[in-house]
Amino acid sequence: MLTVRVKTSKYRDKSSNRWLERQLNDPYVAESKRLGYRSRAAFKLIQLDEKFHFLGKGKTIVDLGCAPGGWTQVAVERNKGSGQVVGIDILETEPVKGATLICQDFTAPEAAERLKSLLNGEADIVMSDMAANTTGHQQTDHLRTIALVETAYEFAKEVLAENGIFIAKVFKGGAEGGLLADVKKRFRKVSHAKPDASRQGSPEEYLVAVGFKKECV
Repeated sequence: MLTVRVKTSKYRDKSSNRWLERQLNDPYVAESKRLGYRSRAAFKLIQLDEKFHFLGKGKTIVDLGCAPGGWTQVAVERNKGSGQVVGIDILETEPVKGATLICQDFTAPEAAERLKSLLNGEADIVMSDMAANTTGHQQTDHLRTIALVETAYEFAKEVLAENGIFIAKVFKGGAEGGLLADVKKRFRKVSHAKPDASRQGSPEEYLVAVGFKKECV
C-alpha cells in the first residue's frame, strides 16, 4: 500500500496534519469505506466477535455510545433480519435500517428507563464503545472512562438475560479493582482484549464478560 503524505497547509496545525495522514494511510479506514461501514470501529467489533463468538441471528442487543453507527451496522448484519438492536448516543446518529436509535446522554437519569421501554424483553448483549472526551492525561482519561463503564455495567445487570454478555471499552489497565471483582462475580468468564483494529498507540482495550448470572450467590 502506497503511503500518502499530506502537504502542509496554513489552515491546519501539525497535529491535524498527522491525524489526516494517519487516516489516509489506515487500511481499516479504507476497508470501512469499501464495505459501507460508517467507521473503522466496526472492525473492532467484528474482531471481538471472531474471538468470542457472541453475535448471531436473533439477538437482542443494546449499543451504548452508538454514533456514528459502525457497531450498530455490524450487530444488525449478524442478526440476519431478526432480533432487535437498540442504540443510544449523545450525538445524533443517522438511522440504521433494522435498529432503533435515540439521541440522548446515557448518563441522564431517565436514559436507562427509556432504553428499557424500547426493548422487547431482556437483552442478550449490552455493548459499550463509550469513552469520555480525552484530556491527554492517561490516568484522568482512564478514570473518566471507568465511570462510564460502571454506569453501563449497572444498566447491563438490570437488562441482561441469563448467560448474557457485557462488552465495554476501557483504557489500558483494564477495569478498576472493585468493578472487575463484581464483574467476575456476576459473569462466568471475564477477559480483556485489544483487537488488531485498535490503533497500536491507543491505550484502549475491551472488557468482555460472558455468561451473566442473574442470581448471584
